[in-house]
Amino acid sequence: MKACQISPRAADGALHFVEFPRPEPGAGEVVVRMRAASLNYRDLLVLDNMYGATTERLIPLSDGAGEIAAIGEGVKGLRIGDRVAGAFYPDWISGPISAQARARGLGGSVDGVLAEHVVLPAHAAIPFPAYLTFEEAATLPCAALTAWNAMTAAHPLRAGETVVLQGSGGVSVMALQFARLMGARVIHLSSSPAKCRRLADMGADETIDYTAELDWDRRVGELTNGNGADLVVEVGGPGTLERSFRAVRVGGSIVSIGFVGGGDGINPRGVIARAIRLIGISVGSCAMFHEMNRAIGLHRLRPVVDEVFPFERAADAYAKLRSGGHFGKLVISI
Repeated sequence: MKACQISPRAADGALHFVEFPRPEPGAGEVVVRMRAASLNYRDLLVLDNMYGATTERLIPLSDGAGEIAAIGEGVKGLRIGDRVAGAFYPDWISGPISAQARARGLGGSVDGVLAEHVVLPAHAAIPFPAYLTFEEAATLPCAALTAWNAMTAAHPLRAGETVVLQGSGGVSVMALQFARLMGARVIHLSSSPAKCRRLADMGADETIDYTAELDWDRRVGELTNGNGADLVVEVGGPGTLERSFRAVRVGGSIVSIGFVGGGDGINPRGVIARAIRLIGISVGSCAMFHEMNRAIGLHRLRPVVDEVFPFERAADAYAKLRSGGHFGKLVISI
């Protein structure tokens, strides 16, 4: 089989294609013939050796979908040919997150899915709705599940509540889709009028171009009659967090899932003064993945895919992710 590996010290670029013998499943495992993989901001950190993981000869990417090609002894409920996506944390089956559950993360602490064949524990091979393409299903394991966790477990979003979403990457676009089916009001921030129009077309109730309106937290206050939002799904990190403190209502929730905005340090005064619940989450469990897929299938949601790159152009997919010009998800076809 062919796989893509990271070689951070290589002079001609960090991504290289290699060949391995096709793997065989052990007891309780399956082999998945990968058909597509998608990228997350975390994958840039891994590539740049800024994630705290050993990247030499690591197969990258956590998110992928394909079909089961081989089944190990003792596996029940799955058949060869079943269409599945792999769980980001294959050892987090259900319940609260723990150090043990998150010790192995695909494409970080262990090999990921940018390969023609991948071995997974059977419970971490999650069937997805039949109407989705492999490219669409490959966007689900991290970005979609993180959005689902943020609005169903960290802060169970109720109909009529107001949520602030930031940017037009995979998590935020999927969060918009989930918020709409939950009956929430969405105030969505983005970086250009064109992206704001696309978000409005997808159902955002109000949009704010944060490059033109730097004090976007003040605008959120105006749109909520001075009360603030019930929930902010925070992807910017130190660069945006203090504005999120001012944009959320007293007693509201900020679910922190990323730090794409850069910046250094935060002042916790805003959290204390407004009695804000600041919650950090990390993707979700296999049980959450099954639950999310049931909701996606019931409402026939389709993830937004910005562009699909062929396997041999994986480096171009990384480059586009780094440029920040995408809307939704970037996918590599395998």
